Amino acid sequence: MYFLNRILIFLFFTFLCLHIKAQDIHWSQFNDNQLFQNPGNTGHFDGDYRFIGNYRDQWRSVTVPFSTISGSVDAKWKNLGYGLLFFHDVAGDGKFRTLETQFNVSNLFQITSDSMNLLRLGVNFGLNHRQITWSNLYFDNQYNGYVFDPSAPTFENYQSDKKTNFSIGLGAVYEWRKNDRFSVISGFSAFNLNQPNQGFYTSEIKRDVRYNVFSKGIFKINREWDIIPSTQISFQGVYREQILGASAKYYLNPKATEYCALYGGLWFRNKDAAYISLGIDYKQLFVGLSYDINVSKLVPASNLRGGFEIAIRYIIHAFKPKKIIHRVCPDFI
Repeated sequence: MYFLNRILIFLFFTFLCLHIKAQDIHWSQFNDNQLFQNPGNTGHFDGDYRFIGNYRDQWRSVTVPFSTISGSVDAKWKNLGYGLLFFHDVAGDGKFRTLETQFNVSNLFQITSDSMNLLRLGVNFGLNHRQITWSNLYFDNQYNGYVFDPSAPTFENYQSDKKTNFSIGLGAVYEWRKNDRFSVISGFSAFNLNQPNQGFYTSEIKRDVRYNVFSKGIFKINREWDIIPSTQISFQGVYREQILGASAKYYLNPKATEYCALYGGLWFRNKDAAYISLGIDYKQLFVGLSYDINVSKLVPASNLRGGFEIAIRYIIHAFKPKKIIHRVCPDFI
């Protein structure tokens, strides 16, 4: 019954995700961009320092490709986790760029003395810069009724081509953990709580709050295999996204000194794409690849091709020399 309750927690978050829709800009490998997912994930790893890099390229077959890159580093001291994240995105003909730097802080609380129930609370501070190249864009006013005239005025009342603002977010992550191969983790986070102005025009355009809910389970099948189901939803204003899927993990070598494991997964994003993921763990290094197969109404143009994504993670275990206590013998011996 105790283990069943933990599995029900995972199923509850999965059910919640199936009843909410999400935005189009996303990471397919959401479990491998933890600081972007929830500030409560900061410092949540086995080691001393963690480095993560992600790259995504999508819609290359349809239009100017949308390219996204992010990187993060985090560490921990006792129950305190802290880290930095940057995010850079370029989209469309107007070279619409988004550059964001975030600083996360989290704290770990042990709910029970056996360390099987853990709660992490995190806070996120972000600095967001957006920029667009207006000269690369064309508008309806440049069509005179007969021909398109790119030299005609656009009459667009934009105030600037750059905008910088500050944001704040909060997150909470709960984990039930029996061991490394039997655990459930779920979290909720909210970003842009202050709703900063992000508009290029004279009128104010607030940046909507971005909410995120996720749940992930690790369940041992036998000595060589684990099953890792997970789900995530994100919603921001009118935009919705939900992802549901699972990975299988195969242990080639479970020994810590030569640890190696392979991953293979299948995932679904609501009304948008299905995608496969492959990954490998080797000691402290993880490399993951995924490819989206577009199944939305854009299929006639995309020819089923969506986006390619890569995730790299490396964890450092700092050397801690043993403290040797020497016993001093009295002079009379």
